[in-house]
Amino acid sequence: MSVRRLTSELGPGSVITVFGGSGFIGRHVVEALARRGYRIRVAVRRPNEALFLKTAGDVGQVEPLQANIRDTGSVRAALEGAHAVVNLVGILSEAGRQGFEAIHASGAGRIAQEAKAAGIEIFVHVSAIGADAESPSAYGRSKALGEAAIRHHMPQAAILRPSVVFGPEDNFFNRFAAMARLAPALPLIGGGATRFQPVYVKDVAEAVARAVETGAADGLVCELGGPEIYTFRQLMELVLRETGRRRLLLPLPTALARIMASVLQFLPGAPLTADQVKLLGIDNVVSAGAQKEGRTLALFGIQPTAPEAILPAYLVRFRRRGQFDQLRPATQ
Repeated sequence: MSVRRLTSELGPGSVITVFGGSGFIGRHVVEALARRGYRIRVAVRRPNEALFLKTAGDVGQVEPLQANIRDTGSVRAALEGAHAVVNLVGILSEAGRQGFEAIHASGAGRIAQEAKAAGIEIFVHVSAIGADAESPSAYGRSKALGEAAIRHHMPQAAILRPSVVFGPEDNFFNRFAAMARLAPALPLIGGGATRFQPVYVKDVAEAVARAVETGAADGLVCELGGPEIYTFRQLMELVLRETGRRRLLLPLPTALARIMASVLQFLPGAPLTADQVKLLGIDNVVSAGAQKEGRTLALFGIQPTAPEAILPAYLVRFRRRGQFDQLRPATQ
């Protein structure tokens, strides 16, 4: 059960360490926290790639620093003197030592262990819908292990599980819109019947900030989804509609998709992995239990934003004539 903290525990000038703050969700979380007047340490492996975040706040308010969650010493240094911690570190595919277990499980547990040792009580962890110790996906299993490791050290932690997150820098709608610009067809893995509940990145970021600020989600696992549920086919139709393209939607048997992914996962950027094929076969929506108990965006007083309200602003670049293209029935 949630135990609400007094908001006076945090105030302007309080230090928040954000692990993974330079990523897609992270940059919006940093902005949301900066608006509240907190001082933010953005703990990332390559601080030079996070310098753009310094403009999210006043001079000196946002400071990138080097930290690797596989290294205890750097995690400890990043937490020194902090009043709260946000962990956003996550990967979609494995590469070298950056594996699911190392990042999602051991890394998350290490942050929680060091936060507890430092006397930090406010901890917000962003996981994912689909985190399940019995998941057929290594990604899903590692997310569940990470949640368990955090709970072991900090049972009061707030754990937020978003569905597919969309926004200008996303790796979902942008990826398929780019594919539709070049390919004659979009693949529907497993027939495209898997259900998703896309959630806007700024809604997720605001939920994280309010979790830090109020403690409304302390000790809870919250599931964050948008206002509507779509099948994968419907999402691909939405991409085509917003980009003014007409492309074949080609059902792709799961077995064939796995064979293709076994090759594609070794290409630069890993456009598709065998583990992602498994994920695409599992519904990614807010559970009935979370909905009934109010462990959703509603807990934070956030009205979810529909993809149709946001997608036109950033998918416009994939239209044939970009911003000068009038969205009329596609001719090709």
